[in-house]
Amino acid sequence: MEFKHLRTISALAEQGSLAGAAVALNLTQSALSHQLKELEGRLGGELYLRKSRPLCFTPAGELVLKLAHSVLPLVNQTEKQLQALQNGNQGELHLALDCHSCIHWLLPLLPAFRRDWPGIELEVESLPGFDTIASLLAGQLDLLLTSDVQVRGDLHFEPLFDYRLELVMAPDHPLATTAKIEPDDLLREVLLIYPVERARMDVFSRFLQPATIEPARCKVVDNTSVMLQMAAAGFGVAALPDWASSEFVRQGMLVAKPLGTGITRHMYGAVRASERQQSALQGLFTLIRHAMAAK
Repeated sequence: MEFKHLRTISALAEQGSLAGAAVALNLTQSALSHQLKELEGRLGGELYLRKSRPLCFTPAGELVLKLAHSVLPLVNQTEKQLQALQNGNQGELHLALDCHSCIHWLLPLLPAFRRDWPGIELEVESLPGFDTIASLLAGQLDLLLTSDVQVRGDLHFEPLFDYRLELVMAPDHPLATTAKIEPDDLLREVLLIYPVERARMDVFSRFLQPATIEPARCKVVDNTSVMLQMAAAGFGVAALPDWASSEFVRQGMLVAKPLGTGITRHMYGAVRASERQQSALQGLFTLIRHAMAAK
């Protein structure tokens, strides 16, 4: 049995049809059918029931599929590690975050990144106190996760995912029953904010300032978890990305409402243009996309 056979069985299970598996493996349906018949000849029996809808594996097919699920992840991981060695992907990858709450979704991804890229030491700096763009160009940073794009030839901004900005509040807050939040709804509210310039906060630049509205009071909180707990306890309201408050909302501790007709932002990975195809960076981008698409 060869690795190609395991990949064929895995693709057949994932796609649910011979035609779908052929497309996934970039083969013609005839070539894939021939490969399966060859394997069945070696093993002495059918691997799946022809004309079954949905596709159904035989006991022999289930055994081969179980083997594929055990072996292929290890093969794929080793291939990535070998590619890293060939491409010189050894050393340190210095990453900076341009937002307070990004660390909450990034940290759970790091064990998988280290497993896939054992030769890379990933250093993460949250909310750096320096000029991140200048540091990228100077080689002091390798990657910046940001929602602010600068059009320039020496940097590349890799699109990662979209997210919504929402106002969160305690379930018994008067605004919790409204369909959406308008700027003047915040005239009497305590707005919980991060200790950064207002120009960098979307709730001001994209929502309040265009309407020339100022909240009753702003209270600075430098920690997302504390901010969420304060909002849940009724000490104010907060404008946060949907990923930051999703667990509190799911548990019924907070209510989230759209700001106006909705404010959608985009997260990017900013890298030096000459290194945009670096394998470890693309591996991290893939991890981020998959993780955030599942949220």
